[in-house]
Amino acid sequence: MKKIIAFFLILWSLGIFAQDSLMVEQEISINKIIDGTLLLPKTNSSEHLAIIIAGSGPTDRDGNQNFMKSNSLKKLAQALTRNGIATFRYDKRTVKQIKQNKIDKNTMFDDFITDAIAVLDYFKNQGAFKDITIIGHSQGSLIGMVAAQQGADKFVSLAGAGQTIDEIITFQVGKSAPGLVESTKKTFDVLKTGETTTDFNPMLASIFNVELQPFIISWMAYNPQDELKKLHIPVLLINGTKDLQVTVDEANLLKEAYPDATLKIIENMNHIMFVIEGDEMENIKSYNESSREISLEVVNSITNFIK
Repeated sequence: MKKIIAFFLILWSLGIFAQDSLMVEQEISINKIIDGTLLLPKTNSSEHLAIIIAGSGPTDRDGNQNFMKSNSLKKLAQALTRNGIATFRYDKRTVKQIKQNKIDKNTMFDDFITDAIAVLDYFKNQGAFKDITIIGHSQGSLIGMVAAQQGADKFVSLAGAGQTIDEIITFQVGKSAPGLVESTKKTFDVLKTGETTTDFNPMLASIFNVELQPFIISWMAYNPQDELKKLHIPVLLINGTKDLQVTVDEANLLKEAYPDATLKIIENMNHIMFVIEGDEMENIKSYNESSREISLEVVNSITNFIK
């Protein structure tokens, strides 16, 4: 019995070795705020680099947060690199702040754009790649499309919104608590002036926390449709039909704003690129199921687009 177990352990280790041998991993510090992982195909040098930008919250380079581990962005990076595309993914600055217990409450949405541009400039200045694609996931889509205006060669929106954040939040409130819609709109009207407020319905306190309001103000200043129109490069828009956070309608809005974009709607794919065959409960549970594989269709779509 021990020999059988040992045999399978050897096979398992060989499989892991074979998998790792397909790429070279390098840890890179872009600056004192941004740390990330560069994956390079080992068998041949890549002409293409994809920079992957994570979504909202303190999301790390792998697509994870505390108590929510899917490794979705890590899986995407590895899959693209196996397909001959170098990838760089990085921790959002808030991840490093939390690790160092030095949370900067003055971090604004614009800071995330500054970080993305710093990453783009770093690799452009190196001149090691023929073309650079920015892939923005969720909130990272808006960050990415603004950063891409500074010289990216291609742009991919993964589960990106087509409306401003105030419109999205108002819509979500309307679905869960229709009676609070007018109060939500009135509060956003104040925030649009650039001023914070404490005059809002107490039931909306989780949304309009006074400490978060300056960040929301900076975020809602960017309209995805307007920012996308500023790009003059190939664009790929990807959404899944089982995305609980960003509906297919959002992708259609982006397509309307940028008619030359390629639109790819993937059946049964959820927000973090997993294929969900079951109900909403399975969908929610998948956010913490790192054993799942991401959609092969999303990998192939991005690979074909970049190459």
